[in-house]
Amino acid sequence: MADFIGSFRDKDTILALVSQIKKESSKLQAPFKIMEVCGGHTHSLMRYGLLNLLQDTPLDFVHGPGCPVCVMPKLRIDEAIALAQMPDTILITLADLMRVPGSKLSLQGLRARGADVRFVYSPLQALEIATTNPHKKVVFVAIGFETTTPMTASLLLQAREKGLRNLFFHNNHVLVPPSVQAVLKNASINALIAPSHVSVITGAKIYQPLLDLFQIPIVVAGFEPVDMLDGILRIVRQALNKQALLEVQYSRVVSFAGNLKAQSLIAQTMQVRPSFAWRGLGEIPFSAMQVRPEFADFDAEVVFAKLLPKQSALEPKNCLCGQILKGLAKPLDCTLFNKACTPSHPVGACMVSAEGACAAYFKYLG
Repeated sequence: MADFIGSFRDKDTILALVSQIKKESSKLQAPFKIMEVCGGHTHSLMRYGLLNLLQDTPLDFVHGPGCPVCVMPKLRIDEAIALAQMPDTILITLADLMRVPGSKLSLQGLRARGADVRFVYSPLQALEIATTNPHKKVVFVAIGFETTTPMTASLLLQAREKGLRNLFFHNNHVLVPPSVQAVLKNASINALIAPSHVSVITGAKIYQPLLDLFQIPIVVAGFEPVDMLDGILRIVRQALNKQALLEVQYSRVVSFAGNLKAQSLIAQTMQVRPSFAWRGLGEIPFSAMQVRPEFADFDAEVVFAKLLPKQSALEPKNCLCGQILKGLAKPLDCTLFNKACTPSHPVGACMVSAEGACAAYFKYLG
């Protein structure tokens, strides 16, 4: 395994790809803006020093909305907090979401006040928690792009199969293509590095409508430095040839069709929402999933509808997280970065998540 991974981090291969990218990209007009949609790609660019290696090129890397924690609006956090405050309730979610600021506090802050709020490493842990606490209401705050949606779908099916009546779902699964489309309508982007983990589930086919609509190069690339550089070189060559193609660089994992079993699980349990409010991006039609009516008894938004808040506070002044998610600003443009806003005391959601652009800049440049 070490040798396999090593081949994608080989110094000579990296330097050869960088040299070729510099040579060929010199023919492009600056700035040639490439958006890496996924926060994992943002971290790879910085972790392996790729931004520094490519700084003398016309390539400008723009950080996109592919961080599910970063795009979660305050209202959804406020809803989770309201659910956690119900009597005899255990609220569970994934770790990063714990620190995302709501209107008044975070789930972590609520936990510090005595609420039973827990984080889990796998959604399937919710089954054990609900089974061993039959007299408690267990609310699972599900979050993530298409990557993690199948796990929630599987959990929902297993909960019904086991006849659990105390497990409820607050569903916050969101979709990549609608959010990227919303960004591309308002930002001048020349090419996309498409998410790889998402694509394992959905297949590369989900980017075809974006290609048809915007006619820009789209390459699904892996996270290793050789993967990313190979993907960037493919984008450069498409641009030089005046092409707009959908390519899968990460072909050892990603197919055009994707994981059909996972897609089936999602289709059985969830449907697309008419609209969803994204932090920083606003309302985007058909951009998130909700529990199907057949599973309404498990849907926290249905069962506890009267308890959920309808409005939330505005975003903090001077926080540029929304502009960063739109590809219109970078973390270093924010006056709060590494001053009022740090991972220990995040003001905006882009600093909270391990995949957030601000967290990446703080870790590697702060």
